[in-house]
Amino acid sequence: MQASLAVMGALFGVAAWWRTGEGLWLLGALVLLANWPYTLLGILPTNSKLMALDPGQAGPESRRLIETWGRLHAVRSALGCAATALLLWASLRSG
Repeated sequence: MQASLAVMGALFGVAAWWRTGEGLWLLGALVLLANWPYTLLGILPTNSKLMALDPGQAGPESRRLIETWGRLHAVRSALGCAATALLLWASLRSG
């Protein structure tokens, strides 16, 4: 569901940029979509390693992977916050 909402939000951002010419709309839309490649290239490899681990064999390596995943996810959250801030800023400037 998050992926489809990101695409819809980006499409509306591009439409608002097209209509108003305000570049913040386009920038917000691009940042919103940036989560896709970041998730596929940055987070998916760590997810795959975590899913391959046997829970009964958890140890220092699994802990390291979980900590890595947490940092990677924080970046994804920051991208969402940045997109929200940019789109809000664009809304305030256009309104």
